Amino acid sequence: MTDTEIEITAGLVRGLLQEQHPDLAGLAVREVAGGWGNQMWRLGDELAVRMQRMDPTPELQLKERRWLPVLAPRLPLPVPVPVRFGEPSERFPRHWTVMTWVPGEPLDLGSISRGDHAADTLAGFLRALHVEAPADAPVSTDVGAHPRISTDGFDHFLQAACPDHLAADVRAVWDDAVAAPAWEGPPVWVHGDLHPANVVVSDGTLSGIVDFGALAAGDPAWDLAAAWVLLPAGRAARFFDMYARADEAAIRRARGLAAVKSLFLMLMGQNGDRGLPGGKAHWGPAGRAALDRVLKGV
Repeated sequence: MTDTEIEITAGLVRGLLQEQHPDLAGLAVREVAGGWGNQMWRLGDELAVRMQRMDPTPELQLKERRWLPVLAPRLPLPVPVPVRFGEPSERFPRHWTVMTWVPGEPLDLGSISRGDHAADTLAGFLRALHVEAPADAPVSTDVGAHPRISTDGFDHFLQAACPDHLAADVRAVWDDAVAAPAWEGPPVWVHGDLHPANVVVSDGTLSGIVDFGALAAGDPAWDLAAAWVLLPAGRAARFFDMYARADEAAIRRARGLAAVKSLFLMLMGQNGDRGLPGGKAHWGPAGRAALDRVLKGV
């Protein structure tokens, strides 16, 4: 069995804790459903263990270890904060991290019923996150740049997941995003992967943001796409009013990126319906609803 095939069990997690952080080994360990690049395990009531699984390198976890403690104190929603580091060992030759648990239910398993509150909350979170990043902030080759760099990905998702009768309209949204002027401000902190499985909800509204593996410095439009991907129909305008920093070009870029993210969710849903590895059948309807919001611009 290779290291990529290691079965991650509660016994393995507890054994790693006993080896490297024995004071935590007595806490209850419970698996959290979902996750692909990393697998999550609840640790007691307030912590979680994030285990590197399919991610080919530890860079995403190491990035979270470095930057989340810096960002978390000024963000208005709970985010996972690393509290202990697990290093590769003979028992498990990959990285793992003990982090604070963000309470709530993932949006892909829940819903938003307080749409105005969620729009205001998301806008406030992104206003706090989108500040100029330091010179040593991570830069991604596929997150944070102008949407045009993602044209190949858009074409793939469009062909693989878009219903034929919507393809022309979706391409028009994308072409408009590609034609929009580039971000002219300094690179800002960008979460980069805001989709329904990476935010949590409670009491009908957003209550936390998780999975900062795509964190990078760049164009805030990558996060502004969440106005259509996450929020109920009719809330995008309120979100942008509350955010108050997005010009017309940023909104055009964000809408195109929202189209890509919607198609991605739809493709993951198709993969789930087919029983393919990593597929998530329940993402399909979420992606289709998001695409409808994108096409209507609401």
